[in-house]
Amino acid sequence: LKGVLSRRARVFQVRDLLTEILSNSKVRGGMVRRICEAEGVPEIAADLLELESTELSRVLIEGVPLVKDNLSRFLSRDRYSLPPLHNFFFTRDSAVAIRDKVLISRMANLVRGRETRIVESIFDYHSAFNSRTVNPARLGAAGADVTIEGGDVLVASPEILIIGIGARTTAKAVDFLIERIKEQGYKQHILIQQLPHSPESFIHLDMVFTFLDTNCCMVYEPVIMDTHHFDTVHVAIDRGQVVSITQEDNLLVALGKLGMEMTAVVCGGTEDQWVQEREQWHSGANFFALAPGQVIGYGRNQHTTEELSKAGFEIIPANDVVDGKVDLDETGRCVVTIDGSELARGGGGCRCMTMPLGREEI
Repeated sequence: LKGVLSRRARVFQVRDLLTEILSNSKVRGGMVRRICEAEGVPEIAADLLELESTELSRVLIEGVPLVKDNLSRFLSRDRYSLPPLHNFFFTRDSAVAIRDKVLISRMANLVRGRETRIVESIFDYHSAFNSRTVNPARLGAAGADVTIEGGDVLVASPEILIIGIGARTTAKAVDFLIERIKEQGYKQHILIQQLPHSPESFIHLDMVFTFLDTNCCMVYEPVIMDTHHFDTVHVAIDRGQVVSITQEDNLLVALGKLGMEMTAVVCGGTEDQWVQEREQWHSGANFFALAPGQVIGYGRNQHTTEELSKAGFEIIPANDVVDGKVDLDETGRCVVTIDGSELARGGGGCRCMTMPLGREEI
C-alpha cells in the first residue's frame, strides 16, 4: 500500500510524525499528561516522560504493559496500563481535511480517543503542516450523542460534502458541522446518507460508497440505490444560513442535481446478492483514488474487480507498480490491487488506511 501511494504522493507515517513532535518538551509533557489523565492512569505519566522520543512514540501506539508491583495490579486481568491502539492503521477515522482545516474526529468508541489526541497534536505542532484543527470536543460538542468519524465524510468537491450517519456518526455531529460552516459564511452543500446500524461492515459511508473518477463511483447497491429505504438528505448552506433541507431519491440523483453526474459500479456485481454481501463485508466498496480514474483496493474481491474491468479499469497488481513494471503516469483508468486477508479482517480497506491532507485540483 505504501509503495503504491508513494508513486503518487508524499507519504507520512504516524509514528515518524509522533516521534518528531515528541522532541518538543512542551508538546511531550502536555500530550502524555492528557493521555494518561483521559485513560485513568495519571501515575504512569512521569515514567513515560523519562523515555526518549522514539521509544515514547512506540509505546503510545503499541501499548504500555501493566507493571504488577502491588496486589491490585497483580490480581488485575489487564495486561496494559495503556492498551495498544489496534485500530490506528485506519488513519482515515481520526481526522478529515475539509478546505483549509482539519476536523478532528470524536470517535464513537472511547477506546480510540488516544488516536485523535495524537493526530490533533501532530497537526497542531508538526512543522510539516500549516494546518488549523477543529475539534468538536473542545467547541462545546462533548456530548455522547455527538460523534463523527472520518470514514463517514467524503469530500466530493470544495463545495460538496457527503456524510454518512449511522453507527459511528450522528445527526447532532452533522449539526455541529453545519454551525461551523455557517460561521465561515461560504456556500456549502452537504449530502447526508443514512446507513444501517448493523451489520458491522456498514460502520462508515466509505464501506458502501467511494469515488472512482470524476464521473464514476463504487456503490453497495442495497444501501445506496434503494430509494428511501435509507434516507438521503440535501442541506444547502449559503451566507451563514441553511437555505434548504430536502429529501433526495439517492446519492447519485442528489449529486447529479449538483452537476456531478455519476455512473455506478456495483460492489460484488449485480447477479448474486450473496456475492454482493460477501465482498462488501471484505471492504469491496472501499477504494482510495490515487488520481481520477486510478484507484487502489483489495484484489480478493474478484467480482467487484470484474465489474471495474467491465467499466474500463485495467487491473494492475500492486507489486507491478512498486517494482516499476507499470508507470501510473502512462496508464489510464486502472484499479491497483493489493493482497489483504488479515487487513480485511480488521474491518476496512485502502481508503480507511489513508488520510489525505491535500489534493491537486481536477
